[in-house]
Amino acid sequence: DIFLRPPPQDWAQRQVLKSLEIRGLVYSPTNQWNTCGPRTYYFPKINTMFTGVPKTGCSNWIEALLRAEGDLKKTIKPTKVKVVHGGLSARHRMKGGGLAAQYSNDVFDEAFSFAVVRNPWTRMVSGFRDKVSSEITQGGSFRGIGKHIVKHMRGITDPNLLESLFPTFPEYARWLVLRQTNGVVDGHFAPQWRNLCLPKVKYNYVVPLEYSGPLSKEIWGKINAQNISLLESYDKSSDPRQQKSALLAKEWFSEIEQETIDKLYSIYRADFALMNYSNFTHPDFPLPLREEQDTW
Repeated sequence: DIFLRPPPQDWAQRQVLKSLEIRGLVYSPTNQWNTCGPRTYYFPKINTMFTGVPKTGCSNWIEALLRAEGDLKKTIKPTKVKVVHGGLSARHRMKGGGLAAQYSNDVFDEAFSFAVVRNPWTRMVSGFRDKVSSEITQGGSFRGIGKHIVKHMRGITDPNLLESLFPTFPEYARWLVLRQTNGVVDGHFAPQWRNLCLPKVKYNYVVPLEYSGPLSKEIWGKINAQNISLLESYDKSSDPRQQKSALLAKEWFSEIEQETIDKLYSIYRADFALMNYSNFTHPDFPLPLREEQDTW
């Protein structure tokens, strides 16, 4: 299946340029790694820079990079992978770990750098399922935000009632529109470009999450860590088109009014452009689309 072949990096880099153009931006003449936020990490032993965008599999990537660095010896179960966001990785953060002051920008510039991005529709679904839904296996970790959505969207103020209520997906989608129009939103729900170091730096690789399997092997080859692999996915299907978040996105977004869909697309437009991502109505959703196809 040609659509399961990962796009070459020259194509991916052209897409990133298109995303920058939408925002009216161009690359900085020189990389400025010391301007990156707390979601960018530096691993000195393997000389690697990584920006972990929430809900793009960043926990799995950080876990693998910690093993490659030699910081993590024991095996972590996929369901417990979030433990890597504590002390294990904190000292590798550009901000918070003190690395921006510890090393010169020239050191960072010589490192191999990469980031991972994802189709915005499936990322929104993943954010809902993991952070605010009632899903037993993973939901509710941002319980305060979930209750806030219910309170705001349904007008329920009784804290005892809110304790047992969870937002529906349409409520969550409408809240995303309202919140990002009128306020600041957590990085797990914000557009991906807000977490990336673009346009202050240019990454060597920009990896679509949908092709993490084959492209991770290229990454490990670049940093001489061929014995490292990503943890197994929660999903049984290796085809991104048949994975649960993709199937749910097709179902859930098709039930939401077009006005909200249009507003969400407008908010995340630069994210869609990052990899020319397909719409949830496309037969090859959520994969990036080649130039000869239309996203919408």
